[in-house]
Amino acid sequence: MAQPLEFEKPLLELEQKILELQKFSAEKGIDLSVEITTLEHKAVVLKKNIYGRLQPWQKVQIARHSERPNFYDYVQLLFEDFIEMRGDRLFADDRAIVGGVALFKGVPVTVIAQVKGKDTKENLQRNFGMPHPEGYRKALRLMEQAEKFHRPILTFIDTPGAACDLAAEERGQGEAIARCLVAMAGYHVPIISTVLGEGGSGGALALGVGNVVLMLEHTFYSVIAPESCASILWKDPSKAQEAATALKFTAEDCLRLGVADEIVKEPLGGAHKDVHRAGEELACVLEKHLSRLRGEAPEVLQQKRYDKLRAIGIFRQEIEVRDVSLQ
Repeated sequence: MAQPLEFEKPLLELEQKILELQKFSAEKGIDLSVEITTLEHKAVVLKKNIYGRLQPWQKVQIARHSERPNFYDYVQLLFEDFIEMRGDRLFADDRAIVGGVALFKGVPVTVIAQVKGKDTKENLQRNFGMPHPEGYRKALRLMEQAEKFHRPILTFIDTPGAACDLAAEERGQGEAIARCLVAMAGYHVPIISTVLGEGGSGGALALGVGNVVLMLEHTFYSVIAPESCASILWKDPSKAQEAATALKFTAEDCLRLGVADEIVKEPLGGAHKDVHRAGEELACVLEKHLSRLRGEAPEVLQQKRYDKLRAIGIFRQEIEVRDVSLQ
């Protein structure tokens, strides 16, 4: 069982106390129902207070939770007849990116997702969800196929960022990401991108050029990880919590800034608390947007995707006017 997050410990202690009272009551035959009910009510209130007022760094911790569901946890809840396709037909099969075809509510779709491992062994196999160039070229191959056969594209983002080792640079990491960005901008099929956990840097953006960008409630979408940001700005990675607040990268921030289009609600405490419920909520939101997008003309889909990207980054500039005659 995963270690509880620091801010969850008061709740877990209260829940443990409830379990101990229930066990004691059963063993000794003593009626403690009033005391147990009182503590259960306190636990409900505490849970709502904790998860209803999460700070950005706390959301980062939930997004990175070791038990947080990955793409494979959602496959059976979202799709029928998922067929995985491997390899980029150029170098190798990158297991940090998974892709294939499936049926979503009876509609043929192409599905592409970044995937982290569930334990150390699997994380090593999947490079901790950080794709190499062949992963992005696999994604591009599948998206080109989707465009050819007029299939909607559903991408799922969950990566700290693209691999940045020597091998990735030697094989053209920047070019592979750039080609994904250019290609997605020009497609004529509906594209929906969903952030499942971490949305880190260009590694995430490579699958994020969608007509609709969805973010699960406890996720973040950022140009840089908070630890890296702290290292650059303050030369101190321990200031990651401060960086997380400054970056404005939570789902709420991204919705307000126009980067995301909708927040998908998670069960209280995070998607890992109830994967089935999280999957059902995501399926409803995906179905709503896909149904709308499939009714639009291909040229309109392409133009709206372009307009959406151009609209991000609005700012206000204040110009200071001085009376030079007084100087």
